[in-house]
Formats: sequence, C-alpha cells, structure tokens
Amino acid sequence: MVAIRVIREEGADPAVPLPSYETAGAAGADVRANLPDRGSIMLEPGHRVLVPTGLRIEIPAGFEVQVRPRSGLALKHGITLPNTPGTIDSDYRGPLGVIVLNAGQEVFEIAHGDRIAQLVVAPVVQADFALAEGLSDTARGAGGFGSTGRG
Repeated sequence: MVAIRVIREEGADPAVPLPSYETAGAAGADVRANLPDRGSIMLEPGHRVLVPTGLRIEIPAGFEVQVRPRSGLALKHGITLPNTPGTIDSDYRGPLGVIVLNAGQEVFEIAHGDRIAQLVVAPVVQADFALAEGLSDTARGAGGFGSTGRG
C-alpha cells in the first residue's frame, strides 16, 4: 500500500469525500468534483472544462498518479478526459484539477460531489536517454501505425 498525503484547498467543501476505491479489487480511486460555489457545470457537447477537486496531493518519489476516465460516464454520456491518462508527478504540489471533455451529443451536468475521474497510483522508472550511433535490428524494424495489420 502506497500512502498518498492529501490536503484540501482553502474553501473546498469538506463534505466531499476523498478519493476512494469503490470495490475491493478496484485499480482506480474515484475522485469527485469540488466546485467553489457548490453548484454545477453545464458542459456543452464538444467543450472541455477544468473541474476542481478541491485537493492537493503528495505522491512519494518513484510513483505517479494517473488520471483516467470513468467507463460508465464514457459509455453512457460520452464524457472523457482528453489527455488520458493524465500524469501527476511526485514533485507537483498544486491543485488537482481534471480536464473533462464532453464527446457526447447532449449537454452534461457536472454537479458538486460527482465522481468525475479515477486515480491510479503507478510506479515510475526513469530512463537515461543516451545518443547512439545506431539501433539494433528487430523483425518489426521501423514498421508502425498499423504496419502489423488492420486495427
């Protein structure tokens, strides 16, 4: 278990629950909208908005938190996150906001306290990028973007 320290932004509603796993086997913890006016956001089709969570988090070194869409919102309403997965780095201490996109055909209401995304904690491996004279050969070579077949 990795400990993620959480504080609330000044003015955030303390009645809005912290991120939580809804089932014992869940990989993602649901995070909720914490709107300054305790109201709602009407998100037009094709538009996006930064939804505040009212939280700041401290992620241990060697980890990241990925921000991912909720499948039910995506299927039922076309609500997704345009930079999926979003990454929160371990050295970031600013407000946690979620960029939400309405890819559906109807106006979607995001109400105060609604579950808007899920947070997945993952280990991070940093690489040493080094300039080389060449790369090793593989069977695939430079083939990409559909080179292995349809889909």
